[in-house]
Amino acid sequence: MNALPAIPFEPLGCRLDRLPGRFASAIVGLKPSDIDQAIHDLLEQIGEALEVDHVTFESFSDNVTGCGSVRVWTRRGAAARRDSALTVPVTVAGRCISALSVGFRKGLISWPPVIVDRLRLLADLTVLAVQRGGPVRESDQVRSEAARSEASAETGGFDEGWDPKGFEDIIGDCPALRVAIARVHQVAPTDASVILLGETGTGKELFARAVHNLSARRGRPFVRVNCAALPSTLIESELFGHERGAFTGAVSTRQGRFEVAHRGTLFLDEIGDLPADVQAKLLRVLQEGEYERVGSSQSRKVDVRLVAATHHDLEAAVREKRFRADLYYRLNVFPIALPPLRERIEDIPRLVWYFISRRQRALNRKFTSIPDAVFAALAQHSWPGNVRELENVVERAMIHSTGDTLRLDEGVGPHIPAAVAETGTLEEVERRHIENTLRRCQWRINGPGNTAEVLGLHPNTLRFRMKKLGIRRATGAIIGKVRRISA
Repeated sequence: MNALPAIPFEPLGCRLDRLPGRFASAIVGLKPSDIDQAIHDLLEQIGEALEVDHVTFESFSDNVTGCGSVRVWTRRGAAARRDSALTVPVTVAGRCISALSVGFRKGLISWPPVIVDRLRLLADLTVLAVQRGGPVRESDQVRSEAARSEASAETGGFDEGWDPKGFEDIIGDCPALRVAIARVHQVAPTDASVILLGETGTGKELFARAVHNLSARRGRPFVRVNCAALPSTLIESELFGHERGAFTGAVSTRQGRFEVAHRGTLFLDEIGDLPADVQAKLLRVLQEGEYERVGSSQSRKVDVRLVAATHHDLEAAVREKRFRADLYYRLNVFPIALPPLRERIEDIPRLVWYFISRRQRALNRKFTSIPDAVFAALAQHSWPGNVRELENVVERAMIHSTGDTLRLDEGVGPHIPAAVAETGTLEEVERRHIENTLRRCQWRINGPGNTAEVLGLHPNTLRFRMKKLGIRRATGAIIGKVRRISA
């Protein structure tokens, strides 16, 4: 019996649509010893869906994937030669660590973008699966580190309450979120700097903690600094510490956050708000691992893994001379883009129930049902505050509701500003309306409940309008170089 359920026959452009979700769900529930079979099943289903003779997944880096290896599916009766027509690499910190390759398909000269996008996502998920199903020596190392972590917790260390999965508070299953989680698994075992990009309220601190919890530093401090919450006159002292008498009010020597986070992880939230003079000193710490306290000329060594986050466009800030270009390139080693809630409409029901289960005891409430109209109203909201705003809306609704059924208060529901109420040109309104409908229908253009049916259009007409308006589904995966090798 295959570890991965078979997918039904569909047209070429749609055959891989359901495979990422099926594969991600399958590997979560499998034992590590069954992962190799699941990967083989995945390669087989890719080969059958694309009608090629072979599919190959190759890993190159022991540090990230667990072992350097080659996994190959070959169609029965096919030639032994395995020239690839399409190769999608997975890179970490500028290094190619793995690659997913497929063979030639008869009658196909170039691969459709939708197929390439799906293969990118499947390559990222396969890296995640390889990590879970590593060799015995890797499993022993993980168990040893977990044991040390538990011992640290028993002695009052910083690792108290650590969950080996690292994602206990990240709720959702949309493709873009799965890609972000897969990228965390890729970079966490390294010491590379990470920058989390996303709008306010998308859960950047949760992902920063996940990077820390999945790294070898998880038994050490995780220190958070909100750069936007500190005045520019105090942020240097907060980061690097100060000596007694360094300035008015410095009545004693104080450690900075870098010193507290030694051998651990420092999370700098809203790093785009750092003053220019502090940016220069931060760059020195990242490059040389040295700093001085305010009021001291003595250099101190520090070993800190940096995770930064911002909702600003740092590239634009660099062009406008508001952010140092050298610091930006030093931070931008491994960016992870977090999807906004409006691109995760399918995750709203799970998030709502999660917030209810977490808060109903404190609010002395118990809810057993949520009307479909509530979910429909929540799906229409533009969510400028993202998951944080949704949490506040749910808590307000819990306080407002009576009985065991959740009801939205008068400030929510039909009065929530929807995309159709936004202003703009006719083309902009049409683009937003089509994009929102695509997200609600999970980007289905064919089949029951598809987007074309909801919009009252023929599927080919919808595809033409999407092409005209430049609408494409973004997966958030690393876009690798695609090559075609002649037979």
